Amino acid sequence: MNMSKSPRTVAWWLFACCAMVFLTMVVGGVTRLTHSGLSIVEWKPLIGALPPLSEAHWLELFAKYQQTPEFQKVNHDMTLDGFKFIFWWEWAHRLSGRLIGVVFLLPYLFFLARGYLKGALAAKVFGFFILGGLQGAMGWYMVKSGLVDDPRVSQYRLAAHLGLAFILFGLMLWTGLGILQPRRSGFAASPAPTLLTRRLGNGLVALVFVMVLSGALVAGIRAGLAYNTFPLMDGHFLPPESFVIEPWWLNLFTNMALVQFDHRLIAWALMGLIPWLAWRISNEVPAARTPAVVLVLWLAVQVTLGIATLLLQVPVALGASHQAGAMVLFGLLLWAVHAHRRA
Repeated sequence: MNMSKSPRTVAWWLFACCAMVFLTMVVGGVTRLTHSGLSIVEWKPLIGALPPLSEAHWLELFAKYQQTPEFQKVNHDMTLDGFKFIFWWEWAHRLSGRLIGVVFLLPYLFFLARGYLKGALAAKVFGFFILGGLQGAMGWYMVKSGLVDDPRVSQYRLAAHLGLAFILFGLMLWTGLGILQPRRSGFAASPAPTLLTRRLGNGLVALVFVMVLSGALVAGIRAGLAYNTFPLMDGHFLPPESFVIEPWWLNLFTNMALVQFDHRLIAWALMGLIPWLAWRISNEVPAARTPAVVLVLWLAVQVTLGIATLLLQVPVALGASHQAGAMVLFGLLLWAVHAHRRA
């Protein structure tokens, strides 16, 4: 279906879903930083939406948590009130994910019935719903990894969970932008400079996504609590202990020194490449200058948040803000690339 025939309401609905994904990710970041993610030891997609309604229910859930490695090895002196604090963060995170499903599915059925969504577009948008379900399942798969022996979730599953959120956010945002500004037909092939800019934009979208995954690895192994200096890492550009694990490639995923170095290295690359992309977009397509300029300004904010988070050893507010800023940067980059293509 030609997206130009879909009403603008569909686009704004997709943007609203993007906003909910963003808010859910922010709550998820706070949940992780407050070490609340392992407080609910069961996954009940429907019944789990209800919070504890009696003291007996609270005691029952607390007793289940007391059987977990996190309580036995880390929080063995936790009281019921302390458990309630971490429970509410994880419950809010899961509830937010459930609400996304409701806010997505009901309007989708309405738009389908009214004929606003048809054919390929309807199938594509329904695919977002399936992806959202997989995202929820991956969240539980991630939590399970911390309920066995080591009270810490797998950094690989954390990266997959966060990566799926960014993919879902990006696909919905791009589709909504396409409805508001559909592809024009019958225009000539792009000149070589414009083609280079498009390829640069595509590459940077991929690079920002890789940086998000590297940030998840940093969070998963708590590498942000080490090497809290900038611009050098405890006096080194590349710490000498960056390749002490065998086989060597495991250092990319499990060595605090190399994982944090990789995250920094991608940040340095983006600090050079994103302004270059913005300059090219502004020169080639004046109508796309606004998202290009906003993108560069937000890059400065995001880098500042990252440095502050590192130097202050990951306080909750800054850590959550830095993670949220990554999704803002990703969204602004998609907006700028899309505006360049369609203007």
